Amino acid sequence: MSLSEKELLQKAYSECIKLAKNHYENFTVLSSLIIPKKLRHHIAAIYAYCRTVDDLGDESHGNRLEQLAIWEKDFLKCYNGKPENIYLIALQETITTFNLPKEPFLKLIIANKMDQTKIRYANFEELLNYCDHSANPVGELYLALHGYRDSTLKKLSNFVCTGLQLTNFWQDVKRDYLRDRIYIPAEDMAFFHVKESDLGREKSGSNLCELIEYQIKRTKNYFEKGTSLLDHLKGDDFRSNEKLNLLLFILGGQSIIKAIEQQQFDVLTKRPKVRELQKCWILIKAWSSLKFSRRI
Repeated sequence: MSLSEKELLQKAYSECIKLAKNHYENFTVLSSLIIPKKLRHHIAAIYAYCRTVDDLGDESHGNRLEQLAIWEKDFLKCYNGKPENIYLIALQETITTFNLPKEPFLKLIIANKMDQTKIRYANFEELLNYCDHSANPVGELYLALHGYRDSTLKKLSNFVCTGLQLTNFWQDVKRDYLRDRIYIPAEDMAFFHVKESDLGREKSGSNLCELIEYQIKRTKNYFEKGTSLLDHLKGDDFRSNEKLNLLLFILGGQSIIKAIEQQQFDVLTKRPKVRELQKCWILIKAWSSLKFSRRI
């Protein structure tokens, strides 16, 4: 590799890290402390990919399907050629270093293409299929980055990632509705006698609260089924991030669920979220759980 190529690769990783630090859904300072230095730039490259795909699908102007297609074409050069995008230049090196499969990356593009054409879901099975494309690939890539490729672990990871994605849906009911997207299955809305217009109100009605409570019970089950993944990962201290990062994700999702429950399942009056002080408590709780071998 020539000096100029090395400099370009260094610049590419720097841009990925900059995006991860500065984006409105960025890595927190706390999370950067628990990511080993040798993996930090690789995780940033994967994050930059995921973030860019999501931004193209959610925020870009013009023909989003066309822009996603252009991105996909450039991404495939990571496996057979030389990509042009600065983030993909870094990602190609990460893919080569860890022999990462292309399917999870492509699934994330498919999920964002789905968002352009499918804005309603008839049933829960359709929603799970979306989660399999929008969330589960991230967990698969995280495992592969740490050398885990067992199908059983992938299944457990899928439970966790699906739980996190579902939690995000119930957290953002009103925000999604204002973008003309509804992720609550239509058959569930019909069963609880909730109309689409009910999702745009200032306060959740009793029927909607019951509907969200039903979805929360469903979502908790996914976290419960996926938590055993912790037993298969390495690391029982603060600097061994494999368990700790997963535990932080699980506790973060559960904290959102708790916030929804504390609002009596009213997700319209205000958006349920975890406050900064609570994030610190989540980190302390996760560390102590591993330090003293306590279950969640």
